[in-house]
Amino acid sequence: MERLLTIKDIAIELGISISTVSRALRGQPDVNAETRKAVVDLAEKLDYQPNKAALSLLNKHTNTIGVLVPNLDYFFATAIKGIDEAALEAGYTVMVCQSNESYGKELINTKRLLESRVDGFIISVSSDTKIVDHFKKIQDKGIPMVFFDRDVNELQAPKILLNNFEGGYIATKHLINKGYSKIAFLGGPERMSISNQRFEGYKSALKEAGIKFNVKFVEHGDFNQEYAYVNTNELLRAKQKPDAIFAMSDRLAIGAMQSIKKHGLRIPDDIGLIGFNNEPITNLLSPSISTIDQPAFEMGKTAARLFIEMMNNDSTASSDNIVLKPKLIVRESTMRK
Repeated sequence: MERLLTIKDIAIELGISISTVSRALRGQPDVNAETRKAVVDLAEKLDYQPNKAALSLLNKHTNTIGVLVPNLDYFFATAIKGIDEAALEAGYTVMVCQSNESYGKELINTKRLLESRVDGFIISVSSDTKIVDHFKKIQDKGIPMVFFDRDVNELQAPKILLNNFEGGYIATKHLINKGYSKIAFLGGPERMSISNQRFEGYKSALKEAGIKFNVKFVEHGDFNQEYAYVNTNELLRAKQKPDAIFAMSDRLAIGAMQSIKKHGLRIPDDIGLIGFNNEPITNLLSPSISTIDQPAFEMGKTAARLFIEMMNNDSTASSDNIVLKPKLIVRESTMRK
């Protein structure tokens, strides 16, 4: 492996001290113009790359953003693309860790990112996180952080969120407009804010339409496809069966679809189905699944820009919330004749 060039090599080549080379490269005024030019010209000729770790000790900044996400599914992968694009434009590097929806892994990865000397955090908390003391301690040290997608009511920090209540409302309203009246809700863990907000939107649409809320049509479970399959089986085995299902994510909607097909029911004629997220796979399935689109890329890019603005303004405390709007995507799974 070729050895990386150091300022010592430049100093030996020019017959000057290492400290003079260092000051010249940093543009310090105590180095005469002729020496500074000789150092800069040689550095360019030899393609010298400064040691970022060493510079960070001097500048107290690494220009690195620590990103914590629950997983790397379509939504979060797309959001990270947005974060990375905004970070690249501003000269920042992104370091990503995933919690796999585990509070314990979230703690470990938070510590790992701090040890890597990130300048701050962009975070979407795990569904398993009930206590946010680890983030509060970081915030108390003056380290900036921005939350996105999942709300954290206990912390005063900038947040980039979706109007999940509206998303739940328009999904359920769409099913009602298509003639469905016995609509079930497939949610994530009951402590999960985005699931509860979409659930409230669901109930609001039912109430507005004069449809009585039926607690037997509600299933909460872990945020994965397997639980959605099991919970849908419970719904379809019951004496009173739903004629439509609103799943709070596309992942849950796919699990519901597998269960519906196992029971020999036709989508959308026997039962309607709508998800949430607008993952590409929902348009490839048969039938294609109606869903609620949330602008993941925009959410990530907005979060990164807000973080960089905080860094430039030397501000770590803000309670600004930016709330983005959901959009209904109609496909075959709700187009009952």
